[in-house]
Amino acid sequence: MLQSQSSASTSTLSGEEAGAFIPDWAREMDCAITVCDANANIIYMNDASRRINSPEVDIIGHNLRQYHPPRAIEIIDRLLREGGYNAYTISKRGQRKMIYQAAWRQGGQIAGLVEISMVIPEELPHYVRS
Repeated sequence: MLQSQSSASTSTLSGEEAGAFIPDWAREMDCAITVCDANANIIYMNDASRRINSPEVDIIGHNLRQYHPPRAIEIIDRLLREGGYNAYTISKRGQRKMIYQAAWRQGGQIAGLVEISMVIPEELPHYVRS
């Protein structure tokens, strides 16, 4: 969970307060950004994430695990325990997407996960740079 850095005693931040840590430009970005805390509770969804993942119900505060199958829950738990990232592509509703999930840290400790989901073209160029 996010901890308040501004007070002498630490306190858990609400999802709305946690959203204050996300830059304004992320809100309207043309990719879905979802952030959870160290317990897998959703603390932030940008506009695209809300539109794609939960258009009719606010799921801030809900646990990610309740929306994923067992294999995905294993990955979520591994990332929350060990850090690192998980990346893959999917096809959904006629669109090809890149999914990137990574642990985020606060004070050197894993504080949760960030998932970025973006539409990608069918043919994606790959460049080798030196």
